Amino acid sequence: MGKDLAERFPAARDTFRAIDEALAFPLSDLMFAGPEDELTQTHNAQPAILAHSAAVFAAVHAAGPAPAAAAGHSLGEYSAYVTAGGLTAPDAARLVRKRGELMHQAGTERPGTMAAVLGLATAQVEAACREASHDGAVATPANLNAPDQTVISGDPDAVRRAGEACKARGAKRVIPLKVSGAFHSPLMAPAASHLRIALDRAPFRDPGFPVIANATAEPVHDAARARRLLTDQLTTPVRWVDCVRNAAALAGDGARFIEIGPGNVLAGLVKRIVAGANVVSLGTADEVEKFLEAA
Repeated sequence: MGKDLAERFPAARDTFRAIDEALAFPLSDLMFAGPEDELTQTHNAQPAILAHSAAVFAAVHAAGPAPAAAAGHSLGEYSAYVTAGGLTAPDAARLVRKRGELMHQAGTERPGTMAAVLGLATAQVEAACREASHDGAVATPANLNAPDQTVISGDPDAVRRAGEACKARGAKRVIPLKVSGAFHSPLMAPAASHLRIALDRAPFRDPGFPVIANATAEPVHDAARARRLLTDQLTTPVRWVDCVRNAAALAGDGARFIEIGPGNVLAGLVKRIVAGANVVSLGTADEVEKFLEAA
């Protein structure tokens, strides 16, 4: 993970090194060589994904004009603040490692689960979650990924009931997810309160261009609001559909979406949200080199 970037781009290599130093832990060794079961643990996976995104950005940020806006899905919102200068990559890595630890702890104290609902409108998923939430058990939309793709989150029994209600409403599939907690739901409230302390202590700066917040889908221009909304993000849905639409509106005609980091899942979602969207994914060294050659 990211090894090809470190080998070909000095700026990416420097980014990995700075994050290793900030964490006092050789995260890059774990990324490059595994073992995978250790890398995929929440407290390692979150800073690893951020480090990968930050390394890509370090390699390409000088090419082309400054972005009109940035957005990131869940922990990717921290990467968005790195691109906008609100956080340094090392400071962001420390925050997301803490975030991962807190989320895992909250999931241990009150076990929860998540499930992806495919082929059903968001409003119908919301209604199913309301119907399934009773007797102290909660189910709620967590990731509004596309107009017909929503991830639900909460107590296991409530999520199971909500999934059944979604199928009754015509959902094509309901897929249980392998997660360690009910992320982006009220079950993460204990993690959010502790995360707010870490965010308040972090050297946050006003972003150089707007970052679209997951919690509100609105552009953020100042550090104080960023801290508050990153805290809210743990217990509220990721409003990705509206984030993408509002980012496109800020960029105007001819907007180009550039996904940075591992994989191309977000690129696929963007194409489903914005018809005819111009999207490029930058995750591998080959993709970065091709992008730089065309810049």
